[in-house]
Amino acid sequence: MLKAQKIVKVDEMATALKGSELVVVANHNALTVAEISSLRRRLKKADAGLRVTKNRLAKRSLNGTKFVGLTDYFSGPTLIAYSADPVAAAKELVEFAKGNEKIKIVAGGFGEKVIDAAAVNALAKLPGINELRAQLLGLFNEPSRRLASVLQAPVGQLARVIKARVDQQQSS
Repeated sequence: MLKAQKIVKVDEMATALKGSELVVVANHNALTVAEISSLRRRLKKADAGLRVTKNRLAKRSLNGTKFVGLTDYFSGPTLIAYSADPVAAAKELVEFAKGNEKIKIVAGGFGEKVIDAAAVNALAKLPGINELRAQLLGLFNEPSRRLASVLQAPVGQLARVIKARVDQQQSS
């Protein structure tokens, strides 16, 4: 790879990482192209990304980002998953690693903090941003739904009383 190409790769990766809230570093042992492609597709569906590069280039791209503390975790064949959603990359990578023993999660960067593999696994169990939004929307709608049903009940009872009285008068 030419020096100009390396500079472009480092810049692209640094740009992707600057827009991320979460970065997960994992070691991979002889993943096939098909397996990496499958992982990329999964991450892309979750609005996350995956980079498999030389460790030296990855370390350079971390400089100037809030994930600079992860540079010590790059040794051997390494890949980086990242996402703007605080849990998307962790969810997908942990789920993929459950079915594939060739991947071992090493560490992660959440905001400006470096987290270990156990914390990444714990983070993967949390609901994603879209799930949280749906839950919040449900919480906002619940009181208005209950209020409508409470207000509707007396009106329905009044209508039944009036109908019963009309029926009573018509039968007499």
